[in-house]
Amino acid sequence: MSNKIGIINYGMGNLRSVENSVKKLNFEVITIKNPEEINKVDKLILPGVGSFKEAMKLLNRGGWVEKINVNVIQEKKPIFGICLGMHLFASSGEEFGNTKGFNFIEGEVKNLKSVGCKNNVPQIGWNSINKKKNHKFLHNIPENTDFYFVNSFVFQPKNLLNVIAETNYGVNFCSVIAKENIFGTQFHPEKSSKAGNQILKNFLDA
Repeated sequence: MSNKIGIINYGMGNLRSVENSVKKLNFEVITIKNPEEINKVDKLILPGVGSFKEAMKLLNRGGWVEKINVNVIQEKKPIFGICLGMHLFASSGEEFGNTKGFNFIEGEVKNLKSVGCKNNVPQIGWNSINKKKNHKFLHNIPENTDFYFVNSFVFQPKNLLNVIAETNYGVNFCSVIAKENIFGTQFHPEKSSKAGNQILKNFLDA
């Protein structure tokens, strides 16, 4: 069975670093610039750097939303959202006004300050994860492993069973999510050395 990986280029995201990380793991990867190309791959990665509102605007304008929905929800194609990419799986985000997301995992994206964080925002740098359950997505990832974060907003899933790991930055927040074929990390695995490569490998191998 083929295992071609598609990185969705909708106009926002650190595509080159993600692509290089996947290539180093010896997987075939393409950058998808047109929604129709989603049909050519077996797994999807949705990166993202920037605002929730602008990202959803670009995804809607480019015709990505319907195609991604069909592949992920109907065809059960695995998808991995990184940072903002994970946020877009939520029902809505509050950045620059309330904006609807994909609603793959019911919940809201909120500013760290609005959920009680007293630390400087954005969070930039290395921080550890606290595993909430054993899951294949965290295979070979020890408790309290450090990953690289750059974020002002956090995803608050309604169903806590979708929270695979948490991180503390003044407050506890969801740093890893999983629901069936849908996976996401608040941190950037492509910037997180060996541990980040292991997370990518766990997704690509599944």
